[in-house]
Amino acid sequence: MKINLSSPILLVLITFHCFAGSQTDTAGKSTVTYHMQPLHMPTRWAKEVSPLNVLNEYPRPQMERKNWENLNGLWEYAITDSTIEFPSAFDGNILVPYPIESALSGVQKKLMPNQRLWYKKNIKASSLSPRNRLILNFGAVDWQATIYINNRLVANHTNGYQDFSIDISDFLRAGNNELLVKVYDPTNQGPNPHGKQDINPANIYYTPTSGIWQTVWLETVPNTHIKHIKSTPDIDNNLLTLRVTTTSAQSGHKIYITIGANGKTVSSKQIPVALNNTLTQLDLSVPNAHLWSPDDPFLYDLSIKLVKNNKTIDEVKSYFGMRKINIQKDEKGMDRIFLNNKYTFNLGILDQGFWPEGLYTAPTDEALAFDIKAIKSMGFNTIRKHIKIEPERWYYHADKIGVLVWQDFVNPPHELPDGSKKIFENEVKETMDELYNHPCIVSWVIFNERWGVYDQQRITEWVKSYDPTRIINGHSGELLYVNNELRKPSDSPWISSNLTDVHSYPEPRNPPGQPGKAKVLGEFGGIGVSVAGHQWDDLQGWGYVQATPEGLKEKYQQMIKTLKKLELEGLSGAIYTQPFDVEGEENGLITYDREIIKIPVSDLRDINKNLVDLSNGFALNPNFFIATNIDINDNDGRYSEMLNQYNKGLKDSFFLRRLTLMTLRKKDQIKATQIGNEYIGNLSQPLSKENIIFISQITHSTADKGFELFNTQSKKINGIIGKTYAEYKVKMIIDKEQLDPYLGTITTVPAWDSLQQVIGTKYGQNGEELILGKRMLYYNDTHDWKNYGKYYMLYYKKALTRPEFNTNNLSWSVFEHVDDPEVLEFAVQVMKYDMETWDQNDASAYDTYANLLHKINKSNEAIIWEEKALQLKRNAAEEKVFAETLQKMKAGLPTWPQNN
Repeated sequence: MKINLSSPILLVLITFHCFAGSQTDTAGKSTVTYHMQPLHMPTRWAKEVSPLNVLNEYPRPQMERKNWENLNGLWEYAITDSTIEFPSAFDGNILVPYPIESALSGVQKKLMPNQRLWYKKNIKASSLSPRNRLILNFGAVDWQATIYINNRLVANHTNGYQDFSIDISDFLRAGNNELLVKVYDPTNQGPNPHGKQDINPANIYYTPTSGIWQTVWLETVPNTHIKHIKSTPDIDNNLLTLRVTTTSAQSGHKIYITIGANGKTVSSKQIPVALNNTLTQLDLSVPNAHLWSPDDPFLYDLSIKLVKNNKTIDEVKSYFGMRKINIQKDEKGMDRIFLNNKYTFNLGILDQGFWPEGLYTAPTDEALAFDIKAIKSMGFNTIRKHIKIEPERWYYHADKIGVLVWQDFVNPPHELPDGSKKIFENEVKETMDELYNHPCIVSWVIFNERWGVYDQQRITEWVKSYDPTRIINGHSGELLYVNNELRKPSDSPWISSNLTDVHSYPEPRNPPGQPGKAKVLGEFGGIGVSVAGHQWDDLQGWGYVQATPEGLKEKYQQMIKTLKKLELEGLSGAIYTQPFDVEGEENGLITYDREIIKIPVSDLRDINKNLVDLSNGFALNPNFFIATNIDINDNDGRYSEMLNQYNKGLKDSFFLRRLTLMTLRKKDQIKATQIGNEYIGNLSQPLSKENIIFISQITHSTADKGFELFNTQSKKINGIIGKTYAEYKVKMIIDKEQLDPYLGTITTVPAWDSLQQVIGTKYGQNGEELILGKRMLYYNDTHDWKNYGKYYMLYYKKALTRPEFNTNNLSWSVFEHVDDPEVLEFAVQVMKYDMETWDQNDASAYDTYANLLHKINKSNEAIIWEEKALQLKRNAAEEKVFAETLQKMKAGLPTWPQNN
C-alpha cells in the first residue's frame, strides 16, 4: 500500500473511545440527525441502516483481531475548492462509509475534480501502556487521502480500492483528538483507475463513488505484532505454505500456527522469529486435505500467534481453502480450466457491484452476501467481478458460500495521462497482495476490452510471475463482437495469457484456439427487460437487445444450448451479462433494487444445470428469499386498460408517471400533455433533481406544465441541474412548435420583425434570445454580412453567458466577412469570454481570437495568441494553417479573405 508517513513526535500511547462530531443539548442528548436522502428504488436493506449500526462486522476476516473499534457512523463533512488549506466550517453530517454521492450518506452531492472533500471525527483518548500501538485502518478511500490528527499531517495514501493502515500513536494527546481526512477524487478526469464511474454517467457508466467507501476502524496492537499473512495451498502434496510478516522482532519471539477443522486441530507448528527479520515462512501438513470448491466450499480455520516467554502477545484468526486452479488437457487433448485437477465449466455472470442507495457500498453485510447467494441459487458457479474491487467481506462470503471469482483489475484511463501507468501497476500489485489468500479467486483479469491497454505482454507476464497460483486472463474481450460484427480487432490477441477470451453480444461464440490456452467467452447476453416501478431511470432502459419477459427466458435458454455446443468445441467458461440491472442498464436477471426476478429461479436452475452440476453445494435454501417473479402480462399491451382506469379516477403518482411514459411511447401527445400535467401537479417537490429530469423528458409542447415550470423557474432549475439547462429546454420547444413550422414552409424573406415581436412578447427573454439567434443564423446562411454583424451583436449581448450555438464558428464568420470595427471589437470580447469559460486550451478558439485581434490592428497581441494556438495544435493540418497565419501576422499581411 502506498502510504507516506510524516515525521511524528513521540507522545504517550493511549486507548480510544469514539463519537460522532455532533452537538448536544443541555440534557446531554445528541441533536445530530440523520436521514437517508430520498430515493425512488432503495433495496430492502436500506431501511436497516442507522448511525448506530453501520456495517458493524469485522472488516478483515482473513486477519481478524478481537481488540478493535468501529469508526463507522456520523462524521462531519465539508466540500471546498482545491486551494483551501483547512475548512473554516463544515457543511453538515455524513454517514461513513457511504460515498458522498450516495443516498445512504445522507448528503448525495457530486464531488468535482476541482474540489476537495473533508471528513472530521473526534477521538477521545486516555493514557495506556507504552508497549502498545494504535492503528487507524481504512478499507478504501477513493482516490487520494490525506490524514491529519489535531491539524498535523500524519500520512498520504493514493489508490481508491485498497486498504491501508496508519500507526497514529505518536500523534494523539490525552482527551479529545480531531481526526481529519482530505480527499481528492478526479473520478474519470484524472490518472487514476476508475472503472465504470463517470462524473456525467451515461449508458454503461454509472454514478461515481468519492471519499471513504469502506469501513474505518481502530486496533490496539503490541509494538511487535503481525502485519500480514500469505497462505498458499498445495493440494497435490497436502501442504499449506504460510508466510507471516511481523514488525521487527526481538529475542525470544516465536510464531505458533494452528490449523483447525470442525473444532479439532488438524496441524500445528511453532517457529522462532529471526532477530530483526520481519518475514517468517513455514510449511504445514494438511493430511487428507478436504478440498474447497463450489460443490463443497470447505474452509480450514487458521490461528497465528506471536508468542514471547510462553505468553501470547498478538493473535490473529484466519482461514484458508485447499484448492488448485490451472489449465490442463482433457481426455480429448483440449486445453480446459481444471479445478482441483478436475475439468470444471465456469458458468458465470458479470457482477458490477453497485447499489441504488450506496453505489459502491452495500447497505449491510447481509446485502453484500445476498448478491452472491442469489447468483449461486440461480445456478451459476462463477462470478466475474467487473472492474471493481470489493470490500474483503465480499470475498469472505464468496469463500464461505462457494463461488469461483474472476477478479478484474480496475482499468486505467483510456487516454493514459502522465502517471497513470505507474498508478495502475501499483494498484494491481496491492490488489493481489490484499486478496491473495481468498480461495474463491481463481483468475486475475488484467484488461477489459482494451480499456487503457498498454504493455500487455509485459504486464501479463509480470502478473503471472507474481501470482503463479491463478489463471491469468491477460485481456478479456480483446476481440469484441456485437451482432456478429467485430468491433475491436487486435494484432496479437491474448499474448502470454492463459486464456483466449472474446466478448460477443448478444449471441455466444467461441474464441479462436491457441496452444496451451483455454477458450472462454468473457461476456455475452445483455438482454434488456424493463420492469415498471423498478427502474433507476424509467426514461432510458438499456440492453444490447430488448425483450419481453417471455422472450428473455426463450433467448436465455437458446443461449445456454449454444454454449453447450460450444463446450464440445473447447469452450471452458462463459460470463452472462448480468445478474442485476445497474442504473440505466436494464439487462440484469434481477432488477437493480433486488425485488423482481425476470426468469423464475427454478427455470434458471433448470436451464443452467446443462452446464453446471447442481446436485452438490447448490441446494436452494427454503428460507432464502431472492425476489418476486415478474408479471409477464404487465406491459404496454395494457394501454387501453390503464387509460380506462385513469378515466375512472385512478390518479396516484406512480400510475400517472407510468401512464405518461406509455402515452409517449404510443405517440399520443394529447394524452401525454393531459396526464403529464396532472402528474406534475401532484408532485410535492417538482424542483428536485430527479423530478426535473423526468419533467424535462415528458415536456414536448408549450401546453405542457413542464414548459411553464422551465420558463418561469429557470434560475432555480439551473442551480439544481446546471447552467442554461432550463433555457435550452424552453428554446427547443418554442423553436420546434412556433418557428420550425413557419420557417420550414415559407418561400419569401421571413417577416422577422413581426416574429420577433410575437415571440419576444409571449416568451420573454428566452423567446427574444431564440429569435435573435435564428435571425443571426439566417443572415449567415444568406451571406447578408451587414445584418449578420448586427444580429451577432444583438444576440451575444443577451446570450453571451448561455449561447446555444458554437461561438467559435460564429465568430470566425465575423472575422472572415464583417469589416465594421464596432462588430469586430465586440467579437474580440465575445471570444475572450468564450475561451475563459467554454473553450479553455482549445487551439481553434485561440486561432479565431488571434485573427480577430489582428484584424483590429492589435497584431502584437494577436501573434502571442497564434503562437499559443500553434502549441496546442491537434493535427498536422492545423499546424500548417496556424504556421502560415503566424507568418502573415508577423509580416503585417491580412489573414482574412480579400473579396467579401
